[in-house]
Amino acid sequence: MKTRAPRIALPLFLRVVLLAAALAAATSAAKAQAPSLDGLVSAVVGIKTTLINPDARTAGNLGTERIGSGIVIDDKGLILTIGYLIVEADGAEVTMRDGRTVPASIVGYDHETGFGLLRTIVPITARPMPLGASAQLKKGDPLLVASTGGTAMILPVHVAAVREFAGSWEYLLDKAIFTQPPHPAWSGAALISRDGKLVGVGSLIIGDPAGEGADVTGNMFVPIDGLPPILGDLVAHGRVTKPARPWLGLGAQDSEAGLRVNRVTAGGPAEKAGVRKGDLIVGVAGVAPKNLADFYRKVWARGSAGATVPLDVLQDDRRRRIEVPSMNRLDHLRLKATY
Repeated sequence: MKTRAPRIALPLFLRVVLLAAALAAATSAAKAQAPSLDGLVSAVVGIKTTLINPDARTAGNLGTERIGSGIVIDDKGLILTIGYLIVEADGAEVTMRDGRTVPASIVGYDHETGFGLLRTIVPITARPMPLGASAQLKKGDPLLVASTGGTAMILPVHVAAVREFAGSWEYLLDKAIFTQPPHPAWSGAALISRDGKLVGVGSLIIGDPAGEGADVTGNMFVPIDGLPPILGDLVAHGRVTKPARPWLGLGAQDSEAGLRVNRVTAGGPAEKAGVRKGDLIVGVAGVAPKNLADFYRKVWARGSAGATVPLDVLQDDRRRRIEVPSMNRLDHLRLKATY
């Protein structure tokens, strides 16, 4: 099973139009200092993860071979990408701007932000992309998205919204970056400011990016401001060393009736405690969650990983209190010993 972002072959005339627009967006604010298009993509590389154990916890959803992009962020071959491309992988292959491929080792993964790190095993000459400040972004700001594939895969976009995002895999960002139009190869793509700095990493294609009910699609990016506080831990230990949030091992989504459990992780805390797919979550310790994001915050407020979370659920039309002993998400995954 393979998971890869779809590619769209753009006609030559459309590439010319996109490149012209991208160059104008990148240089309008500070023309003299703005990097060239070739300079922008020199740090963007291709990633293909390899040797993922078929018994890996994420193999069913993400596949045993994954393809996307990454961004070189230092002069020693450290590459930032979206974590689902490398989680539970034994290694990776990196494709450079000139088409050369080099092996890479997995450095670290963080479930809370969604970031993943790897490092090339041999030296590379790609110029690192400097980190910007995502907190300064606001609706309407023009940006560029670059994935592996050279200048043909640079797309001018604008910020549709900076807002909360709650994913059904026990994932919550307070300020995710949503952009339009959608990039065809978003996984691990670089979101770049007009001065050539990295402000986000591509995670998802999503409907209604502005959150206004529009029938359009866009992308969600993880803001780069989440990286500096954890970078040292990821490089040194492969994971963040602060106490982890409690993880239950269930997926849920908002419905008219409330929070409906749509997935229970095999062997996870929720399954072991008796939570079932189809259950309706009506409370955490007797307090009803307003939505999925509020549910996560109520769970995480119970303490760090290992805390018991009292879930109130409707199961077979009967209200039940299920005590779920939580755990660290990383301890459930089949990771290499180094992370």
